[in-house]
Amino acid sequence: MKKVGFIGVYDKIDLIIYIAKVITELGKKVLVIDSTTNQKARYIVPTINPTIKYITDFEDIDIAIGFSNISDIKKYLGLSEEKELEYDIVLIDVDNSEGFKNFELNQTQKNYFVTSFDNYSLKKGLEIFDGITDVMSLTKVLFSRDVLKEEDDYLNFLSLGYKIIWNEYRIYFPIENGDLSVIYENQRVAKIKFRKLSIPYKDGLVYLSSEILGDASEAKVRRIVKMIEKGA
Repeated sequence: MKKVGFIGVYDKIDLIIYIAKVITELGKKVLVIDSTTNQKARYIVPTINPTIKYITDFEDIDIAIGFSNISDIKKYLGLSEEKELEYDIVLIDVDNSEGFKNFELNQTQKNYFVTSFDNYSLKKGLEIFDGITDVMSLTKVLFSRDVLKEEDDYLNFLSLGYKIIWNEYRIYFPIENGDLSVIYENQRVAKIKFRKLSIPYKDGLVYLSSEILGDASEAKVRRIVKMIEKGA
């Protein structure tokens, strides 16, 4: 089981679900865990019988809401503590230091720091790493209308007091009003559709999905994205 963290206070659950959709279409069993404070997935993912904590299926993706750690999920599924979750990939959305520690994101295969460049997203997002003593490697996933060197330098400056090593490459998502309109429409109709997303947004999905998978070429992932696009 591969565990991947998406860290930061920036709203990222839709992005994570879209990545999960791509990975699922490639034959992998995927669990998305919303461990954020507001649990946005509770409101955008349809379910018949929501409770305090539950796992629901959405377009062949399992989505867990209300759980405080992996052990909680195992109990819900009737698994012993010694058994591993029966998923190929687990994607975890975290926006607080408690969730980071409880889901042991310092031991994941990959971690992404997702942010825009407003001070709240930057500073509050970095606060998640307060008290982390082990140096960890992070990849930046940056949402901005125009990503400037000064913005990236500012993030690097703010992170100097934390045990973070930034990977050299960065993943950019230009903030497009058209993409937001598609995301909001998908939420209203409770579907995952790619057809009207911008090319840069879909490129970001391809890159992140292929990197998380590790065993699928970017070309293969791009074909899957096109297939989802045509089916929507």
